[in-house]
Amino acid sequence: MSAKNGSIKLVAGNSNPVLANEIAQQLGLPLTKAVVRRFADMEIFVEIHENVRGSDAFIIQSTSFPANDHLMELLIITDALRRSSARRITAVIPYFGYARQDRKVGSRAPISAKLVANLITHAGIDRVMTLDLHAGQIQGFFDIPTDNLYASPLMVRDIKERFDLANVMVVSPDVGGVVRARGLSKRINAPLAIIDKRRERAGESEVMNVIGDCAGYTCILIDDIVDSGGTLVNAADALLANGAKDVYAYITHGVLSGGAAARIAGSRLKELVITDSILPTEAVSKAPNIRTLSIAGLIGEAIGRTAAEESVSSLFD
Repeated sequence: MSAKNGSIKLVAGNSNPVLANEIAQQLGLPLTKAVVRRFADMEIFVEIHENVRGSDAFIIQSTSFPANDHLMELLIITDALRRSSARRITAVIPYFGYARQDRKVGSRAPISAKLVANLITHAGIDRVMTLDLHAGQIQGFFDIPTDNLYASPLMVRDIKERFDLANVMVVSPDVGGVVRARGLSKRINAPLAIIDKRRERAGESEVMNVIGDCAGYTCILIDDIVDSGGTLVNAADALLANGAKDVYAYITHGVLSGGAAARIAGSRLKELVITDSILPTEAVSKAPNIRTLSIAGLIGEAIGRTAAEESVSSLFD
C-alpha cells in the first residue's frame, strides 16, 4: 500500500508495540526501523534508520501510563520526522491521555487536555487520529484536522455474536455517558437504563439508583474509560440488586490502574470487554473475566484511507 502523494511510513513508540505490529500486518507494511530509547538519566533519544523524505508518516503511540514518558516520545519522534523532511505526519493516538482534564473543575485549575493538544500541534504534527475521545469537544482543542474513531462497530458485532438481543438492556454507568449508551442501544435495538450516581455527603459511600426496569435483562454497561473499576463494580451490584440476570461491560480504554484488575476479577461482573488501545498489563491479561477486542483492523483501515485521501467517516455510516 502507498500514499496518494508518497510512501507510507509507520513509526511506533514504546507505548503499545503489539498493537503497532498488528496494524502494520493489517496494512501489509513493515514498521519503519527506528530507535526510541533512554539515556542513563532517562532522557529520551530517537533516531530514524530509514529515509522518510517526502513520506506520509504515521506515529502509533498511545499516551497511556506512564503518560508523560509516552507523550514525550510522541513529541520527540515528531521532531525527528519533521527534521528528516517527512511530507506529512499523523499522530495515531489510540488512547489520548489527559482527556479527562477537558474543563476547569474549580478555581485556578488547568485544562490539561488543551495544553497537550497545543504541545502536539506545535511539535509539528499535521493530523491527529484517535479513538473514542472522553469528550467530543476535545477535537476542537486541536488547530489541525482530527479524526475521532469509534469502537462501537466492533462492540456491536461482538454483542450480536454473543447475546440474544431480545434479552439485552444497555446501561450508562452515569448520566454523562447517556449519549454514548443511547447510540449503542439504537444500533442493537435494545432498551436503555441509566445509573444515577450520587454522594449525599463527603465521606459517605456512593448511592446508585437505577433509572429503568432492568429485571430479567442481561445488562451491558457501556463507557469510554475504566480506571479504578469502582464505579463499574458498584453499578453491577446495583443492577443485580434490581433484578438484572447478568451484567457485562464494554469499555473502550482499559486504563485499569492500581488494583483494578483484581477488583474486577473479584466482582459480580460477568465479563469486562476492553480494546487493546492500551497495552494490557500482566494482571489484566490473567484476569478471568476481562477480554480484549483488537482495534488493529479499524485503525489500519483508517490509516489506509487517510493516506489515500479517502473518507474515514464512512467507516461508521
